[in-house]
Amino acid sequence: MSEKANIITVTEQNFHQIMVEESQQRLVVMDFWAEWCAPCKVLMPILEKLADEYKGQFLLAKVNADEQQNIVAQFGVRSLPTVALIQDGQPVDAFMGAEPESAIRERLEKYLPKPWDSLLQQAQALHAQGDLEGALPLLREAYTLSDEQTDIAFALADVYISLNRPTDAEAILDKMTMTQQTEPEYKALRSRLELLHEASETPEIQELQQRLESNPDDLELHYELALQYSQVNRREEALDSLLTILTKDRGFKDGGAKKTFLDIINSLGKGDPVAAKYQRKLFTLLY
Repeated sequence: MSEKANIITVTEQNFHQIMVEESQQRLVVMDFWAEWCAPCKVLMPILEKLADEYKGQFLLAKVNADEQQNIVAQFGVRSLPTVALIQDGQPVDAFMGAEPESAIRERLEKYLPKPWDSLLQQAQALHAQGDLEGALPLLREAYTLSDEQTDIAFALADVYISLNRPTDAEAILDKMTMTQQTEPEYKALRSRLELLHEASETPEIQELQQRLESNPDDLELHYELALQYSQVNRREEALDSLLTILTKDRGFKDGGAKKTFLDIINSLGKGDPVAAKYQRKLFTLLY
């Protein structure tokens, strides 16, 4: 007998379904209570409030201890209120007594899905389908929301490397702690990054770089280098070269430098931090 989609009264008839099937889908918070129990009456409104607030992320399953003594015995409940947290058919946590709301929230957060979990799952599905461009913005958002969680950082760096964006991947790996750097994933990504750097150092780029050292004010050389950088997806370096040109001549190549600059930004995709950074720089330069 269901009061709400996220609150249910437990009976022997629905107990198995809640314990086995429901707990496979989401966290079940099983509250053992009784009418005569004063602390139960303090705790129940808190749990009901949280069940409403979390909008179905967990199911509050209320067990009347006087009416459901077989269930009480199965859980070994000895005092009321007792609350058990169930996941995948097994108790993962429990407490007795009317804990404050803050303490209950802290317990729940350990087991409830995080805001970035679904983003990561979507990104992984797209990655498996070969849609790296689609996975990238989801991973960037998950990376930020999770406060740069290690597994998400590795996944994001992996996609950047696969998209031939070594600068972006390197920025992520350079921020990692000594502990993170001992992970096999880190070493594998660093090796791939090194190979990518070697492949992007083409003879044409090396020659242009050498010529620029002798002629740093030659805008034609800067433009040629920007195009070469762009061809090997060294987009940030290409944008830097183009910005150098636009700082000195906004109409260079009959507007070709500005058009190339904007084309590279657009190729990065909506919400890309590199794109946003250079859009701001161009805006500052022009206005």
